[in-house]
Amino acid sequence: MEGQRIDVPPGQIAAVVTYLEMHAAPDIVPAQPVQWRLSPCPTPDIDWYRDLYRRIGTKWLWFSRLVLPETELVAALAATEIHVLLDADGQEIGLLELDRRVAGAVEIAFFGLIDEATGTGAARFLMQKAMRLAWTSGVDRIWLHTCSLDHPSAVPFYVKSGFKPYKRIIEIDDDPRLDGTLPLSAGRHAPPIAAGINNGRF
Repeated sequence: MEGQRIDVPPGQIAAVVTYLEMHAAPDIVPAQPVQWRLSPCPTPDIDWYRDLYRRIGTKWLWFSRLVLPETELVAALAATEIHVLLDADGQEIGLLELDRRVAGAVEIAFFGLIDEATGTGAARFLMQKAMRLAWTSGVDRIWLHTCSLDHPSAVPFYVKSGFKPYKRIIEIDDDPRLDGTLPLSAGRHAPPIAAGINNGRF
C-alpha cells in the first residue's frame, strides 16, 4: 500500500522537519583544552548577524531570518540569547541561539557552523557549551528542530547528544532562491524547480 503523496508546486520547496527534545541534562565530559571559545553577543548588529547567518546557513537553505523585515528581526534577536563560536584566531565560525521565553523550557533556536569548521569537533564543543548554558535551575526540557534540507548528520548528531525525536511535520515554503533571498547555487542537494531554470547548470 502506497503512502500519501503531496505535490509540491513549482517555485516552492518542501522539507521533513524533525523535532527533538531531552528532559534531563546529559553527562557532559569536561572538554580538554581546545582552540575554540564561545562569546555572548547581547546586542548583535543586524547586518553582522545576517552575514554570519548566511555564511553558516546558505548551503543548507537557511532563510527564515533573512526574510524577516528588519524591525521583526530586531525583536526576534532581542528575545533570544545569542552566542558566537570563535576559533583560535578570533574568527567567527559558529552560532548558537537559545530561546527561554517558555517557562521551564529552552529552545535551541539556531545551532550551526560554517562549512570549514564541520568535522573538526567544533560542533561537539558547541553542543557541550549549549547544554551548560541551557540546563539552568528550573529548566526541565530542552528542544530543537532540524529538517531534511540540513546537514545529513544533523539528526544523528542531536540523537548522539542526548535528544530524542518526538514529532515530524512536512513544511512547504516559497523557494528562497527564486526571489533572490539566497543565490541559485545554494542548496545543491535540493535544486530549485521553476520555469526558466536550467537545473543542470546553476
